[in-house]
Amino acid sequence: MKNIFNFKHFKGDIFGGLTAGIVALPLALAFGVSSGLGPSAGLYGAIFVSFFAALFGGTNTQISGPTAPMTAVSMVVIATILAINDGDISQALPIILTIFLLAGLFQIGLGLIGLGKYIKYIPYPVVSGFMTAIGVIILITQILPSIGYYPKEDAAFVNQFKPHAEEIILDNILKEETGEGILVLENFEETIIRAQHVTEEQILKESQTLAAKEAAGVIGAITVLPRALKNISWLEFLLALGTIVIIYGFKKITTAVPSTLVALLVMSGLAYGFNLDYRSIEQIPSGLPSFNLKIFTGFSLSNIIPYVFTALTLALLGAIDSLLTSVVADNMTKTKHKPNKELIGQGIGNSIAALFGGIPGAGATIRTVVNIKAGGKTRLSGMTAGVLLLFILLAIGPIASQIPAAVLAGILITVGIGVMDYKGLKAIPYMPRPEIIIMIVVLVLSSVWNLVYAVGIGLVIASLMFMKKMGDLTEKRSDVKSLLKEKSWPDEIDLSKSLKEEVFVKHIKGPLFFGSTSHFQHLAKQIPETTSTIIIRMDRVPYMDQSGLYAMEEVIIDLAKQGKKILLTSLLEQPKYMLERIDIIPNLIPKEHLFENFKDCLVWIKENVKDENNLLEK
Repeated sequence: MKNIFNFKHFKGDIFGGLTAGIVALPLALAFGVSSGLGPSAGLYGAIFVSFFAALFGGTNTQISGPTAPMTAVSMVVIATILAINDGDISQALPIILTIFLLAGLFQIGLGLIGLGKYIKYIPYPVVSGFMTAIGVIILITQILPSIGYYPKEDAAFVNQFKPHAEEIILDNILKEETGEGILVLENFEETIIRAQHVTEEQILKESQTLAAKEAAGVIGAITVLPRALKNISWLEFLLALGTIVIIYGFKKITTAVPSTLVALLVMSGLAYGFNLDYRSIEQIPSGLPSFNLKIFTGFSLSNIIPYVFTALTLALLGAIDSLLTSVVADNMTKTKHKPNKELIGQGIGNSIAALFGGIPGAGATIRTVVNIKAGGKTRLSGMTAGVLLLFILLAIGPIASQIPAAVLAGILITVGIGVMDYKGLKAIPYMPRPEIIIMIVVLVLSSVWNLVYAVGIGLVIASLMFMKKMGDLTEKRSDVKSLLKEKSWPDEIDLSKSLKEEVFVKHIKGPLFFGSTSHFQHLAKQIPETTSTIIIRMDRVPYMDQSGLYAMEEVIIDLAKQGKKILLTSLLEQPKYMLERIDIIPNLIPKEHLFENFKDCLVWIKENVKDENNLLEK
């Protein structure tokens, strides 16, 4: 506990936490609105994730809360489940929060099994493409609210979906009857009666859900943009534009005060003070957040199973996001974070946030940097940030509800611009082509299709390309050539001068795995007919997988059929174990044909191999 309550750094921790909390406030509200659950969900997430991730985490100066990547994935989850439940948030919320809870539990599990140290192996092009896609998604999807256009409120647009809405409602009636055991063909009157009880309000609600779904995401926003521009609200546009200008302009004056907070206060003050007819954010409930019992009372395994992979992806994304921020914190404070403990802390924070209706979060780089620069040294700073946000919720929740929605849209646009990986984009002309392909594939698929699947596809492509490259390098270094063509190693000079026709030396350099077996399998066909003995030098083969093992077995069997002897030198432990498991040793290669080094092998060659060509000449 001394690391938490170290009074040596108490003043710095309190000031750092307060400063980070102030920076987090507008972002928490904006991410909550963007997610689809409202500003209170963003604030709840910021409170609980910040406090508990700091308390149980492994990075002393980390400030956690809702972040752009986590919100973007959460937004997809929320929109999908809302669409399934016909836009009814009361039905969808327990499922949504259960998925968030599951993601937090997955993070705890990842930390307990020690996966934190392996996150660094995710290829940079995948991360770069994903981060840029997050920026694109936030930027494009916030254009509509920044100009005051909401598809569900556009009567002409909604009316286009009424015929489809009626079909869906009728289909639901038929499904209900089937579930009740009513045969529609025999009792069609029941269907007519139920259809007559469908109200215009029900049709309108279903139409609005379809309209919102049509305009969702990057493709949807681009599709309805021409219509949105025709129905632009100039007031909302000016509020968003003013917010963006202040955020970028105020930074040039000073960075001591967060420009995002200044923009929020100035633009909200102007809109409220002049009594402008603007659209405010949703009402933020006053008082403490309530515990969502429906997560447990309404739990259904069938509702959750389709989203297990999504929850796992959310957990992995949060892990990457947090640990990257931990590295930044380490560089600034000259300390060393504990990755697995950090994952456990993030998981606990996200799990508790889900129980109280908050959106998930992760380590936030900007807030962490602000905390460190303001004097934060221990995890007390992160806990202070969470307590400050809780105080703000209790004290000024109703006042915060008057914030214009367009102001938060403007804040999010700057977040979207800032989160893009410009370093990766600028490097495109100089990057290897495979890495460019990976980055662009992840960027495009994440932006227009599915964030979760895009990352998975990116990882698969990156893995395949890496294995192809390693296979090519291994084959290049392990070229199959006779001693007449291949440059001999220093200890082979004597052999190459005398028994060059009878003895063939094969150099294998690097792991023999499934990416490098095809070239090795041509060995038997390339060995000269005059060769009676083949030496396979295994000095530089640290690893052999099952594919490599069977490839070697095939070659050895082919060579044995031709009456050739196989000698192995300097066989390392793992390859030797593999060769013994399927009895290549001793069935195909006797133990007397294994040599600890090439020198011992050379002695055996001189004693047992005759220069047949010289004998024939004599």
